[in-house]
Amino acid sequence: MDPALLSKELAFSTSRSSGPGGQNVNKVNTKVTAKFDVVNSAVLTPEEKELLLQKLASRLTTDGVLIIISQDKRSQLQNKEEAVAKFEKVITKAFEKKKARKATKPSKGAVQERIKKKKKQSEKKQWRRNLGE
Repeated sequence: MDPALLSKELAFSTSRSSGPGGQNVNKVNTKVTAKFDVVNSAVLTPEEKELLLQKLASRLTTDGVLIIISQDKRSQLQNKEEAVAKFEKVITKAFEKKKARKATKPSKGAVQERIKKKKKQSEKKQWRRNLGE
């Protein structure tokens, strides 16, 4: 899935930011909120929608809307670009296939080294026990 196609379905709204900007913060709407409706997306297939609803469950509203906020920059345009970048990153990560874990055994050398350390520790404790009596 191409995140650039999905970013065309983003709905943007602006509001006053609590981020940097000095007195400008009180006058200009620089905070950008990007909303993506996963459930009603025209670009996504039903399988992709289901996958996103599962993987992004903690980030979605009850209506299935993904909300991304950006207010780190001083200008609205920069915040909008940052919101789109964050959106693309989230979507890309959601569609990544998880790599299967391959079961491995410890090497013979590692096993022997572990047993040697255990014996050394045991001897140390034994010495302490004998000294205490």
